[in-house]
Amino acid sequence: MKTLLIFVPQWTPISPHFALPSLLGQLKANNFEADGLDLNIDFYNKILNPDFIKNSVVKAVENNNQLLSEIAPFIKEGKNFLDYPLNIQNKMTKYTKVKEFVTKKQTLLASIPDLAQEAVHTLKSEDFYKPEILIKSINIIDTALEMASLPYFPSKISLDNYSNPFFKLNMESIKYFVFDKETNIFIEYYKNILDDILSKNYNYIGISINSSSQIIPGLTLANMLKNKTGAHINIGGNFFGRVKEAIVKNPEFFDLFCDTILTEEGERPVVELARYINNEIKIDDVSNLIYKKGDDVIINEIKTPMKLDEMSIVSLDGYDFSKYFAPEIILPFQSSRGCYWGKCSFCDQDFGQNFNVKNIEKLTDEFIQLKEKYGIKYFEFIDESVGPSYLAELSKKIKEKNIDINYFFDARLEGTFSFEILKEAYNTGLKMILWGLESGSNSVMELINKGIDIEKRLEILKNSKDAGIWNFAFIFFGFPTETMEDARKTIQMLVQNKDIIHSYGRSVFTMGKHTKLKNEPKKYGITAVYPAVDEFSPSYTFDCIGMNKDELNSILKECTNTCNEAYQNPLWMYLRYREYLFLYLAKYGSDFVSNYKIDFTKL
Repeated sequence: MKTLLIFVPQWTPISPHFALPSLLGQLKANNFEADGLDLNIDFYNKILNPDFIKNSVVKAVENNNQLLSEIAPFIKEGKNFLDYPLNIQNKMTKYTKVKEFVTKKQTLLASIPDLAQEAVHTLKSEDFYKPEILIKSINIIDTALEMASLPYFPSKISLDNYSNPFFKLNMESIKYFVFDKETNIFIEYYKNILDDILSKNYNYIGISINSSSQIIPGLTLANMLKNKTGAHINIGGNFFGRVKEAIVKNPEFFDLFCDTILTEEGERPVVELARYINNEIKIDDVSNLIYKKGDDVIINEIKTPMKLDEMSIVSLDGYDFSKYFAPEIILPFQSSRGCYWGKCSFCDQDFGQNFNVKNIEKLTDEFIQLKEKYGIKYFEFIDESVGPSYLAELSKKIKEKNIDINYFFDARLEGTFSFEILKEAYNTGLKMILWGLESGSNSVMELINKGIDIEKRLEILKNSKDAGIWNFAFIFFGFPTETMEDARKTIQMLVQNKDIIHSYGRSVFTMGKHTKLKNEPKKYGITAVYPAVDEFSPSYTFDCIGMNKDELNSILKECTNTCNEAYQNPLWMYLRYREYLFLYLAKYGSDFVSNYKIDFTKL
């Protein structure tokens, strides 16, 4: 029996995603023939080809003449834009965008396609480490992707997203955009590669969908495969496991897209599903499986997942590392699953995960094996959080085995992160920590229930900075009860401590369907929680005490403007991606990156 696992667009094309290598490792360890195919990275390399970009612009311009004749009668009606049918809204938006782009950006039309190829090469070569050249290359790729998207506008592909403002997370919208050739850039791409996939005669094809940006591309491929092959089509990944109730209400999903869906941690179920397809066990014995039986949707038992220590090492066999948009492969890696705290009221990142930790002996042996087999020495821990005691033991073991690696991870601001622990970790390759700083307001922090000593946070960050480690701080605004005064305390904390808070990432609070605070709304000043308008949405809308939308938007702008002025065009702000920042830190160190200011005349 032959298995193919596919990672679909859209995901930032910097490194392999963790999911496929982990699942492939389990299948191969159980003697199944299994291949991995990263279509995401293949897609980006193909659409950034000069011919593709030039043809996209030509196609968009030619189509625009036809579009004008189609929308002209509707324009004469003079209705409100939203009162027109969805296909007309799409066409009106596309016509306006293409006309504006061609009119205002003539010089780009001639130069960008060839420059894009050079820019992609820069991201993969030693020129990556020349700051202004790298930033210029990223900007060129932005424009090139905008041009490649023109025939499909308002759908738009970028390095970190695929979106359409008219797309909604409901079944009707999913079906519309999966089958709409005018907005779906992936239909043509898949047609060109489908025969090659089908020629391999796979019995089991798994498609990994982990975010909303992968829904349309993933389901487009799933539908095409379901119509062209007798292989068992399975959808896995993080996204649909969060909205199982929507799957139950839409049995048509299985008629259109797949035979089964796997949810939550997949290492055990993926092997069980392979055994079912190979007629070794019954479908009822496949844990975490959703499928259609008659007119009903069946959800099998959720069983205890494998421990990390029980899992086989990841497999990257068949991966072409030269395709990724970085000069080094940064491999996502796990030393733990779930969160050892697991009580933050705002968070649902650990939904569907059972906390367990990998033995440090096994973990460091895997570092050695991955370096020997694939040449990988850069690692991104995708744990929810790495604890101080584990880090101390890890550093000791890396030093003992003389392993030459560089790595970074997320962490909580635990009081036991001493200077000594952090300095030893730095000496064994730790270059950056992404800290959950969250808020400068004590009242907000108490509601968040972070479980740390709020007053010691800056002391820990100073320990990290003094050890030579880069501090990246996660903050967010819009938590229930947060006032503008509270939010300004967060901004002030960043600005007043920019010497130890090297960089930050800002987000806005959303109430995930599995966040803990939704169970006690009154405690958090939440006055109303509304059922999701779109059944496949992983979050709820709500009303609460605190800032209104206008105040929140004002604070977001204030944060950007104040911090831009305080940090004064730092290199990190233009590198955009944490993986790129990490590679610069590994190459040059935190002092260089912290002090480097972008010279715009060189751009």
